[in-house]
Amino acid sequence: MADDLLAPAPAERADAAANRRRILAAAERLFAERGPQISMTDLATAAGVGRATLYRRYPDVTSVAVALLDVHEQRLQQQILAGPPPLGPGASPRRRLEAFYDSMIDLLERHLPLALGAELGASRFATGAYGFWRTFVMSLIRDAGWQEDALADVLLAPLAPEVYRYQRHDRGRTVPEIKSALARLAYVLPD
Repeated sequence: MADDLLAPAPAERADAAANRRRILAAAERLFAERGPQISMTDLATAAGVGRATLYRRYPDVTSVAVALLDVHEQRLQQQILAGPPPLGPGASPRRRLEAFYDSMIDLLERHLPLALGAELGASRFATGAYGFWRTFVMSLIRDAGWQEDALADVLLAPLAPEVYRYQRHDRGRTVPEIKSALARLAYVLPD
């Protein structure tokens, strides 16, 4: 039994991988066109797969949105871990936080309907990406010499998709205006 736990996960079958790619491509298109108000039936039809195939991999639209958003967020995570400064290692906590805000606003601008489908309300805190962002921001706080755990969530709060939607679409703020405000917020950390 212990050997089973250590065995590598089975490789994805070629047809399953092709279906996954079709589902995610269709989801990207549908989220961009319609926002988060899509149905599993819409998605199956757009992807050219049966509903059973879709449900076998994804139980609901939110799980599809999370999987698709994860692809985009992993690129940003790699930049944080191993990219050049200021986002990557080697810059001050303030500069890294400012670069993170800048990159997250770019991600939200490009993928807002998808983010709204994946991370609306309290579901945001359950995603692996939020855990990664929180750990990253906590590391910046600790690098600044502080131990204030609650500060990480406060610094991440402006990046909630519904906050960004409100600022951009309800209040009419531009991307540069939002980035500028977040750059000022980054000044809570030392340079």
